[in-house]
Amino acid sequence: MAEMQEKHVGPNACARESSGCDRSGLTRREALMSGAAFAAALGMPTALATLSADSALASGTAPPNIVYIIADDLGWADVGFHGSDIATPNLDRLASTGVTFEEFYTQPMCTPTRAAFLTGRYPLRYGLQTGVIPSPGAYGLALDEVLLPQVMQAAGYRTALVGKWHLGHAKVEYWPKQRGFDSFYGALVGEIDHFKHASHGVKDWYRDNAPLEETGFDNSLFGDEAVRVVEGHDPSAPLFLYLAFTAPHTPFQAPVAYLERYRHIPDENRRAYAAMIAVLDDGVGRLMAALEKRGMRDNTLVVFHSDNGGVTSALFAGDSKVGGGLPADNGPYRDGKGTLYEGGTRVAALANWPGKIKPGKVAGMVHVVDMFPTLSAIAGAAPDTQKPLDGMNLWPAISQGQPSPRTELAYNVDPLGGAVRRDNWKLVWKATLPPRLELFDLAADPSETKDLSTDNDEQVRELQDWITQLADEMVPPLLLMDAARLTFYAPPVVADPATLFGLGD
Repeated sequence: MAEMQEKHVGPNACARESSGCDRSGLTRREALMSGAAFAAALGMPTALATLSADSALASGTAPPNIVYIIADDLGWADVGFHGSDIATPNLDRLASTGVTFEEFYTQPMCTPTRAAFLTGRYPLRYGLQTGVIPSPGAYGLALDEVLLPQVMQAAGYRTALVGKWHLGHAKVEYWPKQRGFDSFYGALVGEIDHFKHASHGVKDWYRDNAPLEETGFDNSLFGDEAVRVVEGHDPSAPLFLYLAFTAPHTPFQAPVAYLERYRHIPDENRRAYAAMIAVLDDGVGRLMAALEKRGMRDNTLVVFHSDNGGVTSALFAGDSKVGGGLPADNGPYRDGKGTLYEGGTRVAALANWPGKIKPGKVAGMVHVVDMFPTLSAIAGAAPDTQKPLDGMNLWPAISQGQPSPRTELAYNVDPLGGAVRRDNWKLVWKATLPPRLELFDLAADPSETKDLSTDNDEQVRELQDWITQLADEMVPPLLLMDAARLTFYAPPVVADPATLFGLGD
């Protein structure tokens, strides 16, 4: 499998070849200079491709700051710019003055999406395609993967992660500070009590590599910390800030003042869910104000999206017990988090950069793996990786409001099945017994209500072949390997012999 993986040719293989061979050991100046060539090779406009070159810096043009914001389990329809009754004025302002994405795709769950974003590669290539890393999970994002913050550091950026990591917690080698972030503030695992900052009763709250004792609602604290990062930023270097909220992921909790805003919502879960989104939106507003105050806003690209669709099945609601209905609304799209249907993978998303992005909509497919090469190009950064990317540079489409050039994508592939899309044809293949094949024409049926598989044998066969090819290339899911370890190699659970005395003969 590993050999086949290395033979895979991604959209940016030619860009990597043109950017030269191994660049380990480059000075910052060399990295910045080579970054301009890399950006040009990715098809970036010349004016932006040279932003981080020394000549541009000398002329007073600074590389852009990048603020990347991810919500956790946000429903597609649960933002104001998609018509929600949940007020998101700060996100709406960014949407109206920037671009929104009509078809922005993520992986169906949290860990895979975050891995895809930071690597530019489908999670099937390094074993994170199935489920999420659970609290007792001993694995993490492969250490030989080059991550976006490492690329940004090499290009002279100051890098900060505020919020949720969820890419490995069992070994410190997996932690953010060891993966390219100059600073980290937040939680390592996937789900915590928002007030207690704990998972299964174990505290999970850190600053850098040290445990932190602190009170407060986590998402409010994330917004405050993001502001502190901006206020304390040294403008001599550009900033890459990754702000990963835990809202509105379960448990559905929010400060009383925010619950009061939505006291008119009778359903308790929906009320708390809306309040959590309001906390997130207020945090975004404070962050934008901080950028304005520091004079950084005009040279800052802001990207926002959810990590997957909203939860519509209790199976994917997380560790917390949820009584009552699930409150997320994925609009016209089928199903939600954890599934390969559009409701699980097509998410609310926007990008905003004053004067550099024309307001409007970006039509066509965009996948979260595209963010790695796109942001690298904008930053003039040169990834030091020989592994082919699945993402492609979409800066021309984003900046000019043009349709995305992407014509196909893989939703996911694992031993249980997979889904892929080519043009408007999407195949969902459940390979486990009883097997099921579904083919949809997303142009005519974005809600996936009509299965066309029986009338389109050629399309089904072609897309099945592609899924099979990806399955041949994939690394076995680490979740399944870890589950086998816990099942077959863990010590036995033995009753206390003292209890025998109370059982009688």
